Amino acid sequence: MGPVVIVGCGMTTPIGLTAPETAASARSRTARLTEIEWRDSRYKGYVVGIVPDDCLPQLHPDLESQPLSFRESRMLRLADSALQEALAPLPKSVRSVPLLLGMPELHTTVPIEPKQFLSRLAKQSKATLDLSRSRSLPQGRAAGLLAVKDAAESLAKGKELFVLAGGVDSYVDLYVLGTLDMQKRVRTDVNPDGFTPGEGAGFVLMTTESVARQHKLETLARIVACSASREEGHIYSDKPYRGDGLAGAFESLFALASGSKPAACVYASFNGEHYWAREFGVAVVRHKKHFAQDYQTEHPAECFGDIGAAHGPVMLGLACLGMKDGYRPSPTIVYSSSDFGDRAAVLVAKNEPESASPQRR
Repeated sequence: MGPVVIVGCGMTTPIGLTAPETAASARSRTARLTEIEWRDSRYKGYVVGIVPDDCLPQLHPDLESQPLSFRESRMLRLADSALQEALAPLPKSVRSVPLLLGMPELHTTVPIEPKQFLSRLAKQSKATLDLSRSRSLPQGRAAGLLAVKDAAESLAKGKELFVLAGGVDSYVDLYVLGTLDMQKRVRTDVNPDGFTPGEGAGFVLMTTESVARQHKLETLARIVACSASREEGHIYSDKPYRGDGLAGAFESLFALASGSKPAACVYASFNGEHYWAREFGVAVVRHKKHFAQDYQTEHPAECFGDIGAAHGPVMLGLACLGMKDGYRPSPTIVYSSSDFGDRAAVLVAKNEPESASPQRR
């Protein structure tokens, strides 16, 4: 079937309502973090990365009468246009595609039922989704890249012609914010070792190189390798932290990508909490030979906050657009780490030979 490639991407984030808008804002380091009316334990407004409500599609009329939580309703609206943007290159001859969707691992008072959410998202977006072959991965920050990994494996085995993979999440929920605040994980002026909660959605449309050529589709990037691992000493675990999770994911990634050039750029999901920066440092030290001497590090959470399960697919889309337009080097690692131990990484590269050095920012 040939290499797996990305032919479409879509995003909705606090810094952009489309993939090009988000990419331009992230490249220029434009941040959009807003204080909202909801109050924390010190009676100060939470500072979050939030998409303005009037910028989101309205909830589908058939869903308005259903018992949706505030968070689920918001996630459906966040995912709507991003999903449609990613599906735009899909040939009209393809009647439906499966969706592999990353979802939150931290729940609010009413947990979101994954299968039901997929059905509601299909109705909300009016997209041509094959729900019988779709599934969700409620594994938090790593979930979107885990979905990409599963999609790539399915395509490589010839099980599908196209797969849509992505993630959607929102920390802008009063119960979730209150819980994180109680755990001292929300960044404030007295708690610098915390993160700014955010929300967003990101999707990539994947196929094989041969199918992309057959349908004359533009290729944004080629997937070189995908990997996953677990960190037993995760942020909520009583077990000691040894740094084996992300380091293990990198080890598998580089083994699968044997012969690839050293990574010239890394898109990292760390969000401002020291734990994640330390994890990345351990992983790089253990695999230093696989990184270019002057590799770039991008962590767009500084612009839009921590967007949970959407983090990986949004960063993957940013990496693809950056390589395509020449301001990010190839190959690039995109990785995400979940609170409860899941780790996922993807190595992507420009699909055509590089004739010149990439333009630096």
